[in-house]
Amino acid sequence: MCMTDLKDKSEPEEQEELYEHHRIEVDKGQQFLRIDKFLVNRLENASRTKIHDAAIAGNVLVNDNSVKPNYKVKPGDIISIVMSHPPREIEIIPQDIPIDIVYEDNELIVVNKKPGMVVHPGYGNYTGTLVNALAYHFKHLPMFQSDELRPGLVHRIDKNTSGLIVVAKNEIAKNKLAKQFFDHTIQRKYIALVWGIPVDKGSIEGHIGRSLKDRKKMYVFAKGDYGKYAITHYRLLEKLGYVSIIECSLETGRTHQIRVHMQFIGHPLFNDNTYGGDQILKGTSFTKYKQFVQNCFSMLPRHALHAKSLGFIHPVNGKNMFFESEIPEDMNAVIEKWRNYTFNR
Repeated sequence: MCMTDLKDKSEPEEQEELYEHHRIEVDKGQQFLRIDKFLVNRLENASRTKIHDAAIAGNVLVNDNSVKPNYKVKPGDIISIVMSHPPREIEIIPQDIPIDIVYEDNELIVVNKKPGMVVHPGYGNYTGTLVNALAYHFKHLPMFQSDELRPGLVHRIDKNTSGLIVVAKNEIAKNKLAKQFFDHTIQRKYIALVWGIPVDKGSIEGHIGRSLKDRKKMYVFAKGDYGKYAITHYRLLEKLGYVSIIECSLETGRTHQIRVHMQFIGHPLFNDNTYGGDQILKGTSFTKYKQFVQNCFSMLPRHALHAKSLGFIHPVNGKNMFFESEIPEDMNAVIEKWRNYTFNR
């Protein structure tokens, strides 16, 4: 772990992992042929338009380098097609679930996700997710009639994290937005309530991977011999006695990154039952105080993390887009409760 002062500049956004969907080695006898034509002949249910759009966005690679649709394949080339979502795993069932839409146009939608909603279907959460809601809301759009596991998604936040998510409505927008995440040019800030009082500004470095003892948890491997490199920047916004409000930004986008990094430096998120924040970690031994904290846990039955702001370049018109969302009621109520407690101590 390395703790360093932050410079006064906006930090790049988290990196969203790209998943390889297809890998093709071109035969020795293959004649030179445009790659979009080549892939239409090789991939089942792939249209030339869809391949063209993916190539324009930089998601068609030849020998690990992105190529344009007019690239001529040659014998021995290794072609990869990468997307911002893994290959299809389960069927998506459209469901009429309300969505809090912050912004929408023909290319994309920005949603303020409520806490408790899973973003995409997976083991144990096959329905009731944001993707199920989007599949219903956009059932007239070709992208949401496909068999993709995560139609339109270019990033995600945890089930119990609230806040802003951008979703694409077509392939061009999806590929271009995914590229911005990959290139760290997205701007996003999180607000968190954590135990204790961290230093005013800092950066947390440490490789993040699945815990070797509990596969449901992530773990920080300080020496980097396991997991993926991750760095989180934070700054202290407000001290509230035994807890603090902080703002976080990410250079990488690992699973549970803010949650596990803050635990790593001894300041887990308030009421995070995965990383120890659901215990009384700071404060007094008085019964009245313990009851106060338990009441806070009851008011906020989740970890205290909110994706507050989101900024990106519009994938079609090139305009700078920036959105902010209010801290949800449950988290804000607990913050106010701590403010009152601190003032009246």
